Amino acid sequence: MNVYEFIREKTEGFQENATEFRAILEPRFRNWSNTINDKITNTLNNPWITNLNLFDKKVVVPTQIVIKNKVTEKVYKELREQLGQEIYVGEWETIDQDCINQFAEVTGDTQWIHTDPERAQKESPFKTTIVHGFLTLSLIPKLTNTISSEKNLFPEARMVVNYGLNQVRFPYPVKSGSNVRARTRIVGIQPKNNSIELINEISIEVENRKRFACVAETVFRLYF
Repeated sequence: MNVYEFIREKTEGFQENATEFRAILEPRFRNWSNTINDKITNTLNNPWITNLNLFDKKVVVPTQIVIKNKVTEKVYKELREQLGQEIYVGEWETIDQDCINQFAEVTGDTQWIHTDPERAQKESPFKTTIVHGFLTLSLIPKLTNTISSEKNLFPEARMVVNYGLNQVRFPYPVKSGSNVRARTRIVGIQPKNNSIELINEISIEVENRKRFACVAETVFRLYF
């Protein structure tokens, strides 16, 4: 066998093996490719990643918003200086049994621990009825004086909207007849185009008690 025939034989053998090898691998590569495409498609369809370019090395998040309204800018600077500080301590407010009963009637929560003083005195570890946690929470506007037009904490704002709550805890029960008051501390502030999002930590204090009855983060939108 001369050199030419030897090369041709080896080439034909290699081509046959390559064809067989490709026939085995092609379905696997096709499945892998389809799987990867499906993953990418599903990921890109997720709402949280819609605006994210996966091929960028850095995602630039704006760190500062340009405030066009001068009044908004003024109030934002003033509030920013108070960030982390306690800005309000309210007056003492008594929560009596009549208030508890009215809340129970409106909400349908008439558990005996709230509404039956005689049974509570015998069976409750507190020896008296206790205030609904949600009743304490619902008193925040009154306790923080945010509903009074005479003592408006944000007089420049034309409208203040309750945007919601971040979290709420009830560390200590409030006994019927207790005096409570609210303490307000600014924990977050975010400027918008014509508004400010303000996050306050509200701590409901019980008279002569070290532990708070309620600690909640309230979110307000101040519109100018």
